[in-house]
Amino acid sequence: MAQIVEFPRRVAGTAANVLAEPLRHWPAHSVDDFGRDPHLIAALSPLARLRWNVGVGGVHHLPVRGGALLVCNDRRWALSNIYAAWALSEATGRPVRFVGRPDFVPFGPFMRRIGGLLARPDEVLGALRNHELVLISCATSNHARHAGTVDHALVGAAVMAGSPIFPVATMSSSVSRTARAEVGPQVRPRRKRRGPLAEVELAEQVQHHVQRMLDGFGGMQTGVAPLDWLTAEG
Repeated sequence: MAQIVEFPRRVAGTAANVLAEPLRHWPAHSVDDFGRDPHLIAALSPLARLRWNVGVGGVHHLPVRGGALLVCNDRRWALSNIYAAWALSEATGRPVRFVGRPDFVPFGPFMRRIGGLLARPDEVLGALRNHELVLISCATSNHARHAGTVDHALVGAAVMAGSPIFPVATMSSSVSRTARAEVGPQVRPRRKRRGPLAEVELAEQVQHHVQRMLDGFGGMQTGVAPLDWLTAEG
């Protein structure tokens, strides 16, 4: 004959209170219009600092208000877009969204909560038109000082939105917490053109700016020497 086992109500209630306590302090609607959750990012920031100690420079180039497209180099497995976006968010006091989140669960929704956007021109265009700072990456490279090609379709989204474009040189060490994100001056087209060729030329121009900043870091190849953070601007 089956028996029903009942736990003491007081014990069950205590366990429920313990589990519910952390949730009481979590805002009911904590995500913004693009799915970024600043409270989740604040909770994860101490863990991120255990991996990266990011020095930031050149933030005075960025607009205080209005949208802008930022383009950084990306070394394989370095997660440059994530640590650069988080560090620039702290330095500017504005959300910086990084492009390149996957579109499958569970990683896709989680990456959106920490500021990720899909690598699609329509997502980038929507964010820029809503006056957001959006960070995209050059093509992934195995070399820390090489800037890969830039997706001209994503650059085209900035052209359509009328948003300025800024190069961002990133460097991180694989053996220490040292990392750097340096923002350069706005990239302006050499000449005004119409059509898709203008986007291609501007994307190549942005790549050259990022590469020039990486070359200006100088010093050792590890990216941890003090001379590495000296840019071409001095």
